Amino acid sequence: MYNLSNFVHLHFDKPADELGEIEKRVLAKAHERKIISTDVNAAFSADASFGERIADSIARIGGSWSFIIAFFVFLIAWTVINTIILMTGAFDPYPFVFLNLILSMLAAIQAPIIMMSQNRQAERDRFEAAKDYEVNLKAELEVLSLHQKIDMHVLTELTGLREDVARLSAELSARS
Repeated sequence: MYNLSNFVHLHFDKPADELGEIEKRVLAKAHERKIISTDVNAAFSADASFGERIADSIARIGGSWSFIIAFFVFLIAWTVINTIILMTGAFDPYPFVFLNLILSMLAAIQAPIIMMSQNRQAERDRFEAAKDYEVNLKAELEVLSLHQKIDMHVLTELTGLREDVARLSAELSARS
């Protein structure tokens, strides 16, 4: 069996001191025979700040059909109340200036929050990709290790068979 530096050189095609942090961590976990996969959702959510969790929640709600339908109902109710029901004493008459102000403020607040959530989603995707790389790298190392063990076992058996054939050949030669 190869020692660790030969193993690293053989499988990574570079010396051990040039390995990145991820490769070193995967090698250590493989050497310890420990599982490297984790629940990405739990691991990523554990590091989320209060503001990031709020931004995610607002983006989740603001990007749903429930919100769109509820907001559409709100807009219809606003216009009906201010045009039909309160014909003489409407608090926001027809050009709906106050409604436009509310919509502009909502958009001004909601847009950066959604962008924060999108940035966080991109960060989450990078985190998931890094975890996937670690798991895939460990799986490759395990497959290579198993391949090496099978090769060694086959070579041992072939050596034994050759010795048996040579012995039997010698016995046959001696009898004839």
